[in-house]
Amino acid sequence: MYLSKLLINVYSREFRRDHADIRQMHRTVMSGYRGLPNDTPARQSQAILWRLDTMHRGFVQYVQSLGKPDWSQLPADYLLEPAQVRSLQPVLDAIAPGRRFAFRLVANPVRDILRPTGQPTAEPRKRAHQIKVARRDPQEQLEWLIRKGEHHGFVIPTASSGRPDAAPSPCLPLKSQKRAEDRGPITIEPVRFEGHLIVTDAPTFTDAVCTGIGRGKAYGCGLLSLAPPRRA
Repeated sequence: MYLSKLLINVYSREFRRDHADIRQMHRTVMSGYRGLPNDTPARQSQAILWRLDTMHRGFVQYVQSLGKPDWSQLPADYLLEPAQVRSLQPVLDAIAPGRRFAFRLVANPVRDILRPTGQPTAEPRKRAHQIKVARRDPQEQLEWLIRKGEHHGFVIPTASSGRPDAAPSPCLPLKSQKRAEDRGPITIEPVRFEGHLIVTDAPTFTDAVCTGIGRGKAYGCGLLSLAPPRRA
């Protein structure tokens, strides 16, 4: 697997267009993966995940994929410096049961609710349909992450405060512009999680690193970044 680091030029007109429209941002990211079979969606076949992080007064974008991308198709002024692309294999090789990592994850914690359809039926449940809504309470967000850990081979350890060693913080909503060819507008309320985790199941956790966590993976959510643990 490969990880690209793209230092964004915030004065680029094309980046500002992408930043205002999450579908367009998705298309720009996919432009780094040309030459794939037409019947194979690039995001799924290349397990593409990306995240836009703020830094100082700008942005850095991380893009993870199975194959090595070619960023030469980006607009000339999109980046402040050439893209940095490196193998993720050393990180994957370091994954082992009991291993502790510092992590960052921008995710889309949602829950299902039933909304009435307005159509009368004999069965009450058929009078409603499920929709997904954002979890906005920090405690609910943290509980969502802990449950994801149970499914993805990791646990969140306890910090010296006695609380889970991870903290959620809100990100700016991600939205798309409505166009005739689109299925409908998109609004995502992502949450940034930072802290520490401990690997419990190496193969399952490796799969989570490679394929992402949660929903909204095409739109800047799900990429799990690892680093050596920070000192207390």
